Amino acid sequence: MKVIIMGCGRVGARLAGMLDSAGHEVVILDVDSYAFRRLPSGFAGRPMLGDATDQDVLRRAGIQEADAFVSVTQGDNRNVLAAQIAQHIFKVPRVITRIYDPIREELYHSLGLRTISPTKVGAQLIREAVEGEA
Repeated sequence: MKVIIMGCGRVGARLAGMLDSAGHEVVILDVDSYAFRRLPSGFAGRPMLGDATDQDVLRRAGIQEADAFVSVTQGDNRNVLAAQIAQHIFKVPRVITRIYDPIREELYHSLGLRTISPTKVGAQLIREAVEGEA
């Protein structure tokens, strides 16, 4: 599977390493070349400098052949914009976006985006740990 990831922070770099190790073709984009230092040694994917909200950058990354697109930058707005471009303009079959704000996450999810809110997921896991048996 060919996967394009926008954002080489902790999550993006870890995801890129996991997908690469599993044999997927991975392109990871970031606007800061220093971010690529987070990639694991032996990463066989393609780090690429650029902004995934730019359609020309996405074309150079090979979005026309992508099976999946993931946006995991620190900015909810950038993540949503890039996800919408991937989904609606380039028709990528599987698009996932991280949204920190739970209210926005529900809205974007209702509009057809596949969203993950670490705020909601983290709160649920902590609740389970608090309420679980000691």
